[in-house]
Amino acid sequence: MTITKAKYNDLEIIISIYDYARNFMANNGNPNQWIDGYPSREIIAKDISNDSFYVCKNEEGNIVGAFTFIIGNDPTYEKIYSGKWLNDKPYGVIHRLVSNGTTHGITKTCIKWCLKQIQNIRIDTHADNKIMQSLMLKNEFKYCGIIHTHNGTERLAFQIAEG
Repeated sequence: MTITKAKYNDLEIIISIYDYARNFMANNGNPNQWIDGYPSREIIAKDISNDSFYVCKNEEGNIVGAFTFIIGNDPTYEKIYSGKWLNDKPYGVIHRLVSNGTTHGITKTCIKWCLKQIQNIRIDTHADNKIMQSLMLKNEFKYCGIIHTHNGTERLAFQIAEG
């Protein structure tokens, strides 16, 4: 599997993967995380234009996953409740990690790639997203506490720090 920056002509495939993921989450006990079409076409296009949106391609070159990765402070991570971050060092953030369900190992590949960019990564997920919580712990992230997103909803926050 390879990871490359997304291009605007990837947008339709990316949107279809998010559509699949929203349905999968709703059918597997997580109906409230990505509601009302989130993430929108505009959010994804903005991330592409900011060079912070990446796609995962299988051996045939087909897009099977996607995510946003940004190195730098995230305003939603400034305050953490019922816990604390592992450290205050510079970090990267993974947002909106998604898979089309056809390829195993997307999360692990994404994390390994991100750790090559910076060895301190934060991520969050909805309390109902048991699958992502399990994947975070399986991939050596530590649960750190609760953060609030831009719209005030709670998310469980995780961090991995190497070195």
